[in-house]
Amino acid sequence: MANGAEERRAGINLRVIGRIRTPFIEAPGTPIQSAYAEGSEGNVIVDDVFAEALDDIEGFDRVWLVYWMDRISSFKPHVVPYRDTQERGLFATRSPCRPNPIGMSVVRLLGREGGSLRVADVDILDDTPLLDIKPYVPEFDAHPSAKAGWFEECGVDRRVADGRFHAPEGSKRGGHR
Repeated sequence: MANGAEERRAGINLRVIGRIRTPFIEAPGTPIQSAYAEGSEGNVIVDDVFAEALDDIEGFDRVWLVYWMDRISSFKPHVVPYRDTQERGLFATRSPCRPNPIGMSVVRLLGREGGSLRVADVDILDDTPLLDIKPYVPEFDAHPSAKAGWFEECGVDRRVADGRFHAPEGSKRGGHR
């Protein structure tokens, strides 16, 4: 018999709180990380019901965007990451082909107007479903001395996507629109 916690986990539901608008229409050519997206700008538009939840966000230089990667292909346990030439276990990579295609990006916050945030250094496809926004706090979020596994020795300097992880044009993953 399942206990209450197990029953709650079985019924996880995510709520889309808005959309992320960017200049990136398709995966090929999109920066693979926000650190490589310097200067690319976009807008984060939250649904009206969540607009006042943005109060006080203006005091932060950067924010985390948590989103649903709705255009990637299905889960793969091993992938060849953009920054490497050898196959790696999925959970040791930043590949989007995850069991739950949840993405996270740290972007620069340029300003707020009502329920919209203007952001820069964005590495997200246009019209991506937004799940959450969190402030970036250097004291909590930066760990410059942390080990980075195979990334420390990779010799590939690829900074934009080539489409290898994305589903064919027009495909969407999950019904979370």
